[in-house]
Amino acid sequence: MMAPRMSRGLLAALLAMSCPAAWAQDAAWRQHEPNTRVPKGVMRYAPTGFPDRIVASPAADAATGFAVAWRTSAAVESPLLEVVVAGDSPDMGEPRQVRATTRVLETENGVAHHHRADVDGLRPDTLYAWRVQGERTWSAWHHTRTAAGAEAPLTLLYFGDTQNKNVSLTTRVVREAMRHAPDARLALYAGDLVSGGDGEDDNEWGEWFESNETLPTSMAVAPAPGNHEYFEEFEDTPQERRVLGAHWPVQFALPRNGVAQAAETTYWFDYQDVRVVVIDGTSALDLGTAKAQAQWLDGVLASNPHRWSIVLTHQPFYSPREGRDNVLLRKHLLPVIRKRKVDLVLQGHDHVYGRRLPGDEPTPVFVVSVTGAKQYRLSDDARTTMKPVAEDTQLFQVLRFDGPRLRYEARTATGRLYDAFELVDQGATGKQLVEHAEERIDERDCARAETLKGRADRCWE
Repeated sequence: MMAPRMSRGLLAALLAMSCPAAWAQDAAWRQHEPNTRVPKGVMRYAPTGFPDRIVASPAADAATGFAVAWRTSAAVESPLLEVVVAGDSPDMGEPRQVRATTRVLETENGVAHHHRADVDGLRPDTLYAWRVQGERTWSAWHHTRTAAGAEAPLTLLYFGDTQNKNVSLTTRVVREAMRHAPDARLALYAGDLVSGGDGEDDNEWGEWFESNETLPTSMAVAPAPGNHEYFEEFEDTPQERRVLGAHWPVQFALPRNGVAQAAETTYWFDYQDVRVVVIDGTSALDLGTAKAQAQWLDGVLASNPHRWSIVLTHQPFYSPREGRDNVLLRKHLLPVIRKRKVDLVLQGHDHVYGRRLPGDEPTPVFVVSVTGAKQYRLSDDARTTMKPVAEDTQLFQVLRFDGPRLRYEARTATGRLYDAFELVDQGATGKQLVEHAEERIDERDCARAETLKGRADRCWE
């Protein structure tokens, strides 16, 4: 007969009595757990001749192409990507070779070469095998299926900010998401993938890739930039300004079709019956590009031939956190989103969950979510204008498009259903929002008065 399990509280009490020194050490570690698991002085993520940080992203037409970014040591210049229609035999035939372009990045982990290869001319709804070259070696063969026709079902994942303690606490959410949606073809990230600015930027990116495990090579990845992908140059001086971090332009191979004023951080692509448009809230709010982005967004949405549209951005149009109000987004970009009848606006930044209650029209649906460890608190206004809302909850979202129906689910880190609804396209009468309250768990609030570091404005950090 198995012995009964001991509660965590009882175990902690016994440890404190039996071994005070060990308990003190454990408590100190819990209170001051660092943002990465890399101990000071350890070089965990140094580049080598072996390809790493391999990530596939969609081309503007995801039915006919994709692009791949990867990293090696400086010994590798302009390597190859090989691609072939995937087959059941290890002999898949003669692969096509695509030469990569290379950019240099020097970080706390040394000099790295970041490579990009764009693969075009592919057949829709076809499974391709591909690999990337390193120094006298190759990566594993990975699989990417090109987008199918507009009528085919599509499943995608949406993650809010990952940002902090990625290996420690983001890993489990990504694994749960992939278990719940093994058929997902696309993953959207709403910015602040890492925290940055602490001298460990490259370690943080290393942890982001480690926490995502096989996801970046088993589906297409499309991120929005967050404010933490930028840094403050000349901070606390009259010359202070926002500057895009050096990792963002080389870490992903994103479509090059954005607005000129934010060319490296805005883009769009078509995936089956969905047009996804990524805007840069930080550039709009802090660098004066809101008007230019709005004009560009209007053109991209006006030419959308598909049934569905998604705008992916970091900063929310309606902030659920106290003290934040992104006025410029609502002034310049929101009118375009409403005019062009966008279906979903997927956001991050505020480290809580909130779905804005519909107004006169069921769309656009505005959602803010968070995947990572940092957890804030909801404003009083959010509790009256959004439902459901959540504090102290790590989440992922599964979106399933099937003809005239879009089903949206938000699930917790343990897979429990937190929010669910459908958008149903009724043709000439527009789209209808249908709530699905069954099996949802109760709304979650932060139960602690302050964080372990004593901050009352946050729930966890």
